[in-house]
Amino acid sequence: VVFNEGWGQFDTARITDLTKRLDPRRWVNSASGWTDREVGDTWDIHVYPGPASPKPDPKRALLLGEYGGLGLRVDGHLWQADGGWGYRSYPSREALGEALRDSFFALNMLRGDGLSGAIYTQTTDVETEINGLLTYDREVLKVDEKTFRGWADSLHGPIPKVSTLVDTSERTGHTWRYTKSDPGEGWMSLAFDDSKWAEGEAGFGSSGTPGAVVRTPWTENGSIWIRRKVELPKSPNGEVALRIHHDEDAEVYLNGELAVKLPGWSDGYRLVRIPTKLSKGPLTIAVKCTQTRGGQNIDVGIVELGQ
Repeated sequence: VVFNEGWGQFDTARITDLTKRLDPRRWVNSASGWTDREVGDTWDIHVYPGPASPKPDPKRALLLGEYGGLGLRVDGHLWQADGGWGYRSYPSREALGEALRDSFFALNMLRGDGLSGAIYTQTTDVETEINGLLTYDREVLKVDEKTFRGWADSLHGPIPKVSTLVDTSERTGHTWRYTKSDPGEGWMSLAFDDSKWAEGEAGFGSSGTPGAVVRTPWTENGSIWIRRKVELPKSPNGEVALRIHHDEDAEVYLNGELAVKLPGWSDGYRLVRIPTKLSKGPLTIAVKCTQTRGGQNIDVGIVELGQ
C-alpha cells in the first residue's frame, strides 16, 4: 500500500510505478481509500459503516480497505472510562451480533459485483474507539466466536440469492405519495386517505448524499412521510428484508404494522431483515424519515433472501 486515505499523497502514478518496479512480485495498492488515481493493481475504497464496493474495473481488483466501525461499550474494559465511540453504536452484544450478521450477508452479496476483499474495522478497541471485536484489554470477545467464524466462512461459499418483491428506485423511478407536513395520527394505516399528498419518484433527498439516487428533491430539515401501494407478486417462503437507503432516522410500516425502526443513516442501500409475514396481494408501504443534519435521502424496496 503506497498511500493511505490521501495522507501525504502526491504524484501517485509515478510513485506507484516506482513501487512496482522495486518489487514486481506483489500487487500494488496505490491508495487505500479516498483519492483514487486509476493506477495500480487495485481500486480500494473506505466506507463506514458499509459494506460497499467500487464499480467494476476491467484492469484492477476491487477492495473494501476499511468498513464496519460497529461499536459496543463494555464497561470495565475501556481505555477511557467516560468516552469512546463507533460509527454506529449498539446497546448490547445481541444487537451488535445482529448488525454484524447483516453486514456479512451484504458483504457476501457484493462478491457478485466483483468485490475481491474486505477489511473490517477493527480487531480490537483502541484508545478512543470502541468498535473492536475484542475490548481494549483483549479480555472480552464481543461476539460469539463460533457464530462469527460461520459468517466469515460464508464468504467462501455460494453467493446468497436475493429475489426482488418490490423494486427500489435505484435503476427506475417509482412513484410514491409524500408530504413534508405532519399528517397526524393514523398516517401509516391502510384506511388513511393520502389522495391530497404530492406525488414524486423515490429517492427523496438532496444531491450529493452518499449512495443516494435522488429523483425528488427533499432538502428541508425535519421529516418526510411517504406511502406506496403495490401488488405483491407472491407470498415469500424465505426471510424477507428491506432494501433501503435512509438518511437519517426511518420508520417503516407494512400494511399499517411497524416493520422496523432504523436510527442514524446509511451510506448506501443496505438489506435489513424484518420479521413481518407477507402474503401475495395488495401491500401498503408507509415510511417516515427524519433529517437533522448532513445529507438526506429515503428509498425503500422489499426482497426475499435465499441461499
